[in-house]
Amino acid sequence: MGLLKLLRSLKKNEKEARILVLGLDNAGKTTILKALSEEDISTIMPTQGFNIKALTQDGFKLNVWDIGGQKAIRPYWKNYYENTDGLVYVVDSSDEVRLKECVEELQSLLAEENLKNVPMLVFANKQDLQFALDAEEIMSHLQLMEIKDRTWTIQACSAVTKEGLQEGMEWLVKTISEKK
Repeated sequence: MGLLKLLRSLKKNEKEARILVLGLDNAGKTTILKALSEEDISTIMPTQGFNIKALTQDGFKLNVWDIGGQKAIRPYWKNYYENTDGLVYVVDSSDEVRLKECVEELQSLLAEENLKNVPMLVFANKQDLQFALDAEEIMSHLQLMEIKDRTWTIQACSAVTKEGLQEGMEWLVKTISEKK
């Protein structure tokens, strides 16, 4: 077998997925991404544009796009929707004041044609904080039970303690691989 043929066959067997990580600013998107890649999370700055990280999960190469969540950046999210295999929506479970805004952004995402049928993992982040709402309360606020056009799940997590992160990503990869 020639080298070119061998390289092509390897590429065919390589499983890849494009993951989009979205949510309001300060929800913990970048901290989750850094925690998943075993990087230092002690000094994280707000994401002004985007971060891209390649992760490996259950034999899948995940190209993870973490897009800034500031209000001024959100209109540009749509530039990243095309060819998305999985959506991770991160919610700051300790910020009840911004939950309405969080719901509005999620509903806007769910209406996007380029994200239609894309499996969605909702991370109810910051569960390590004393007054964080649990995943069931977040699910209720976000009206997740109303979503009928895609596979979704919610996972309680803490980017700081890494609790729940692995379980969430395993679900997402399994769901994507079943879809492909």
